[in-house]
Amino acid sequence: MGKRSSGRAQRSLLSPLLVLAGLNSAHTELVGEAPACSNSTNQNCLWAQRAEMLEYTANANPKMAEVPVRIFPASLHQAGPTRVIPLDLSAALALPYPATAPNLLASFVRVDEGDAVETGVEHATSQSFYVIRGAGSSVTRAGTVEWKAGDLFVLPYLGDSASAVCEVGRQCVRHSCTAEPEHGGCALYFVHDEPLLRYLGARPVDTRRFSPALYPGSKMLETVDSIPALDEATGELRNRRGILLSSPDSPQTKTLTPTLWSLLNSIDAGADQAPHRHNSVALDLAVSDGGSSAGSTAGSVYTLLGRELDSEGQIVDAVKIPWEAGGVFVTPPGWWHSHHNEATERAWVLPMQDAGLYTHQRTLDIRFMADEAQRLKRGVNRGATLGPQEAPPAAEARVSAEGVVEGAATAAPPLVAGTLMFGHTHDQTGHMA
Repeated sequence: MGKRSSGRAQRSLLSPLLVLAGLNSAHTELVGEAPACSNSTNQNCLWAQRAEMLEYTANANPKMAEVPVRIFPASLHQAGPTRVIPLDLSAALALPYPATAPNLLASFVRVDEGDAVETGVEHATSQSFYVIRGAGSSVTRAGTVEWKAGDLFVLPYLGDSASAVCEVGRQCVRHSCTAEPEHGGCALYFVHDEPLLRYLGARPVDTRRFSPALYPGSKMLETVDSIPALDEATGELRNRRGILLSSPDSPQTKTLTPTLWSLLNSIDAGADQAPHRHNSVALDLAVSDGGSSAGSTAGSVYTLLGRELDSEGQIVDAVKIPWEAGGVFVTPPGWWHSHHNEATERAWVLPMQDAGLYTHQRTLDIRFMADEAQRLKRGVNRGATLGPQEAPPAAEARVSAEGVVEGAATAAPPLVAGTLMFGHTHDQTGHMA
């Protein structure tokens, strides 16, 4: 009787919040129940039915559906009728809406020569279209853009008041193909961030966050080719040349849009690009695979992916992903990856990432094999997402009267858009580190 009274007293002290009975035998989750509502009109009691409390150490890193490694072959858009082909991994991600990654949905768009197709989203902040092949035009609510193979253009959320140009979704775009002799149809690589908005249950404001922009393919190639083949600081042959695609409307992050990040990256014949990793997902389009010349075979250009890096800088239990021109592969967030070209021609890749968002949050955390291997050999595990270039002794660190930590580290120099990406930043003297 005494024990039952004690139990009732304890329940009354905690009511109306969820009562936690304890941990299960594996210490992975809590078992408990909310108190029953005796009065269905008591708002506090009703709201308390939705409250959960979980033991911290067992639930701070919850088990979630992982972003899978996945390949989407070029054959998806090389034949067949005019259509939009979503690269949908929502089942693997346990999401109730189409998505290729938690924040992004990528699609192939095939438009038969002389035909047209509509792409539409309801509430995306950013849409990006890269022309895989062919020539044509796209009618948007901001105007008409003409394009050819290698071009890329981006659109912001244009609001609901702009005149519609087609009927699929609130932000409909109508694409027409005028010429494509190889496969009888143009192909576009279409990526947007509507999955992020659907997760948040939000929509953009009617103010344009950035302006529509076109990145001509010929200009992008010219810019990459203008990067010296030799590193000015070391005199060594560069194993990577590429350009970040930036917007003047994102002056801090220097990204394609506030959410999207992209670059045109080249890897020369015979080159290897050492492992690196970042917290953003990468939806990588193989623009070319180095396989068009004699002596090159399928799979001669490839990426190695893995969760871990050993102390020698090698990816542990690496998965090999062969590049196929016009195909897309998914690099999960946080995975180490390296690129290799054993073909006889330069290969190109255009990754599309949600790194605009991560860069803004200061959580992108790009890490490179050489630096990480040195830290592992020293037994150092870096925690900061923005690693300093120089750090004074810890004894010099101090906390100001305002609570600001001073002297702990100098600021990392900013990445410079339009110059070398992946592993190269500029120090205070302008030299690449």
